Amino acid sequence: MNQSNDLSPIRKGIVGVQYLFVAFGATVLVPLLVGLDPSTALFSAGIGTLLFHLVTKGKVPIFLGSSFAFIAPIVKATELYGLEGALFGLIGVSAVYFVMAALVRWQGTKLLNRLFPPIVIGPVIMLIGLSLSPSAVNMASTNWWLAAASLATAIIVTLYTRGLIKLIPIFCGIVVGYVLALIFFPSEVDLTKVAGADWFALPKLIFPSKISWEPILFMIPVAIAPVIEHIGDVYVVNSVTGKNFVKDPGLHRTMLGDGLACLVASVIGAPPVTTYSEVTGAMSLTKVSNPSVFRIAAITGIVFSLVGKVSALLSSIPQAVLGGIMLLLFGTIAGAGISNLLNSKVDFGSSRNIVIISVTLTTGIGGAIMQFGNFSLAGIGLSAVIAVVLNLILPEPEKSNETTETKTNKE
Repeated sequence: MNQSNDLSPIRKGIVGVQYLFVAFGATVLVPLLVGLDPSTALFSAGIGTLLFHLVTKGKVPIFLGSSFAFIAPIVKATELYGLEGALFGLIGVSAVYFVMAALVRWQGTKLLNRLFPPIVIGPVIMLIGLSLSPSAVNMASTNWWLAAASLATAIIVTLYTRGLIKLIPIFCGIVVGYVLALIFFPSEVDLTKVAGADWFALPKLIFPSKISWEPILFMIPVAIAPVIEHIGDVYVVNSVTGKNFVKDPGLHRTMLGDGLACLVASVIGAPPVTTYSEVTGAMSLTKVSNPSVFRIAAITGIVFSLVGKVSALLSSIPQAVLGGIMLLLFGTIAGAGISNLLNSKVDFGSSRNIVIISVTLTTGIGGAIMQFGNFSLAGIGLSAVIAVVLNLILPEPEKSNETTETKTNKE
């Protein structure tokens, strides 16, 4: 992909905007689902990406955008601690990244692999999607026609298109659903805010004013899965570019950059940002891996965040359209957890592994809560802790004994 370094400035600009376009739908969907301003999320994605590139010495071609992994935790934390409390709790996410970066710098990835193997990460990723399914159904039920049209569009784009279009099924589903709403259900689209919005407007920044340890401790376990996913994404970028960013500038630097981006997001009132696989997929298609192109995408995102009418337009999207997209999106997240288990060749014949998967899923889906005075640990966070503990304390099966028993039975 060396040819990407020889692009003209105009070509770099076009590809950079194209990369933002790929990440746009997912980046603005997260804040819309958790009650935050989409323009703030765009602003945070741009600032976070530039900060990431600064920490990684401008060498790693990665774009950071709003993470779906934190939709359920933000919603639940908002119920428990209020919106400002939930945002303050997101500081815990950046703390996890900082700790992991220090561990990687000290021990490499061996310790992380011991604490968070696929048998731990797979079920946690599944829970992220499954725990949100009731919200998706409730939003879709406000207008099943719009929800079905949005869902069908996203599915068709995913299965039957090629090139860059295949990478933006969420964006396509939202556009089609929105247009159909304007034509057939105009009462469900409020355009008055769009008409009244200024062309230039600063993002709605929310600075946390409530200082409390409870929401921080609530968010810390939830950050485990995205941190491990970060490692996987960096290795994917390695394979796409043919370079080794784990060594140079180092995995500890990519984690530190992501952690700092998450910290900025939590301070200004945006969802946490993480590496975006969709943009990596676009990079593999365009063969453009020059890091400067991703910085152009980041700057473009910041510019868009300052256009007031963009935020107003995004906020006018009907709930049913978002619900239809969520039906596919959250199921896809759950499927990614299953894929993680299968690709890692987890032994489903092992009673130990079945116990870890079963207890992790049932405590998460069942809504188990662990109370310590005024502090409570529940949902995905509690399940993640349970999965880690079970993996550490349950004995590994003795392969030699199993082999002997198998041979005896055959005889």
